[in-house]
Order: sequence, then structure tokens, then C-alpha cells
Amino acid sequence: MKFNEIVEKNRSYRRFDEKQAITKDELKDLVNMARLIPSAQNLQPLKYIIAEEPAKCAIIFQSLLWAGYLTDWAGPEPGQRPSAYIIIVSDREISKSVKWDHAIAAQTILLGATSKGFNGCIIGSVNKDRLSRDIKIPDTYEIELVIALGYPAEKIIIEEIEPGDSIKYYRDSQGNHHVPKRKLSDIIINI
Repeated sequence: MKFNEIVEKNRSYRRFDEKQAITKDELKDLVNMARLIPSAQNLQPLKYIIAEEPAKCAIIFQSLLWAGYLTDWAGPEPGQRPSAYIIIVSDREISKSVKWDHAIAAQTILLGATSKGFNGCIIGSVNKDRLSRDIKIPDTYEIELVIALGYPAEKIIIEEIEPGDSIKYYRDSQGNHHVPKRKLSDIIINI
């Protein structure tokens, strides 16, 4: 797959085929890709917690909020939940600020997942206290993001919008997930 195809297929999937497993080795490979990213001041403060066991995934799921614009949807139903998670944490003993490292790492992980044939969703709406307590994350680590991973069980449709149109994603009556995107000509500033 060419890089632009990987980017186009890399969407924020929120419904998965939970029966299709992702292996610990696949998760480790994604973390290894993230390990190699540029890091502010080369401090490399990020660490990763991987989970592919159903019991651990169920615990993580309870601490996540799924789609702010879909106000009547509490998240994926059993059978459509992620098969795996990667929790990105920062090590406070290395640095008090991760700058943008976690965002670069998360995008790298999702691009890697897409290249392997599965996808995911970066989740920033996390009950960090609950998740830290439930899976016993030591106090020296700060949860930055959670990445939900799995084989997609939904269709995502990208729609170009006109200036002033709503950017809120939505689901149609068939359950297709529509994502409005501004046109290229509307985001390049010619000075």
C-alpha cells in the first residue's frame, strides 16, 4: 500500500470486529515504530502499556468516552469493541512535559496499524484516575492518550464541505460514519 493510501484509510474507527484478535507481537511492533519517532530534546519520555487480553481490554473500555458529537451513543456494543489497546503514558521522572511527542507517537501507531490491515481511534477523553487505579499504573506515569485498535466493523465516508458547513461527524440511517473535511483549496493560504 502506498503512503497516501495508508493515510486515506487511517480514520477514527469506533466499531470493530471484536472476534478478530490482535497479537501482543503486533502491538509490540507498533510500539517499536513509535519508539523511533522524533522526540522533543530527544528526551523520549513516553512509555506504553499494551493490552490484548479480553479481561484487561474490558477494564480499559470502562474508562473511555467514545464520540463527543454522537451524544446519544455511549460507545461500541459488546462484539464491536476494540480487540486491543495501547496506552501512551509519560514518565514524569524523565520530563514534566511531553510537548507533542504523544501526538506523533499516536499517529505513527495508527498509520502502522492501518498498514497491517487493522485500524484504531486515538482517545483523549479518558477517566485517567479510574484507569490508573483499575490497571495499577504507578504514580510516576501520566496517561496521555489511549489508542483503541481492532479490525473495522463500520464504513467511514469522507465528505468535502464548503466554508461555513458543519464539521461535526455523524452516522446515517444505515450506520455509516460520515466525516466532514475542509477542501484542500480552503486550507492552503496563499500569501
